[in-house]
Amino acid sequence: MGRITVRRPVVRVSFDADGAATTRRRPDHLAVEEPLEIRVGGDPLAVTMRTPGHDIELAAGFLVSEGVISRGEEYRSAIHCGGPGTPGGSTENTYNVLDVALAPGVAPPSPDIARSFYTTSSCGVCGKASIDAVETVSSYDVSTDAATVAAGDLLAFPDRLREQQAVFEKTGGLHAAALFDAASGEMLVLREDVGRHNAVDKVVGWAVLDGRLPLVGTVLQVSGRASFELVQKAVMAGIPILSAVSAPSSLAVELADASGLTLAGFVRGTSLNLYAHPGRVTTSAAAAD
Repeated sequence: MGRITVRRPVVRVSFDADGAATTRRRPDHLAVEEPLEIRVGGDPLAVTMRTPGHDIELAAGFLVSEGVISRGEEYRSAIHCGGPGTPGGSTENTYNVLDVALAPGVAPPSPDIARSFYTTSSCGVCGKASIDAVETVSSYDVSTDAATVAAGDLLAFPDRLREQQAVFEKTGGLHAAALFDAASGEMLVLREDVGRHNAVDKVVGWAVLDGRLPLVGTVLQVSGRASFELVQKAVMAGIPILSAVSAPSSLAVELADASGLTLAGFVRGTSLNLYAHPGRVTTSAAAAD
């Protein structure tokens, strides 16, 4: 596995109460961002910019998001393999190429979903051939999930997420996603990455490898905004509730509403906004109009 953080020199500029500037050169930790090429059966599928670590989970979660697999038994194995090599022909393993083997009888990805260019760390659907292909059909109907979560628990999840972000403590530059049990409030897993969509894929991939799909009765908490792609990933994994500390996009709300997913945004401090299917969030007081 590659490095998760690197140290680089920075010049820190600060001002005192009188407005006088002080500069100081010191080392700083940066989150590593490197490409990961995902192959299936030796055939290239996608390249995503990610923070190294939990690559197998990332690939498994990505395949769920793309509708290639929907259960753990459909995912057989994965192995890091040599990269494209140097001009001298070396195939030294850089751990930036991962080849996935699907279970016997599982159809390989359609060529239509293959990405011909990089997926950036900020966008998980940039390589789609057309917007019509984005709304992948899920194997799970989250609208039938009877899970509920207490509003107080939901408000506590962002702080609990932040407390467990070990790499963020060093760099301040990583997104995080965590999965909670809606009934008990137990944190099941947390993953970090420079890309918010990668962090979610790692969480879903953990569930794939642990045989937990569909993720009924769970809450997906993310550290940033709720985009369309994050709602899609939650629906594809059978997660009924998505909570974000920042705003959702209009398309995210539309997809959540159509899919039966409960979407919460601006979950911070003592308040939150419920944008779709609010009935899963319970309060001790009567709900406001």
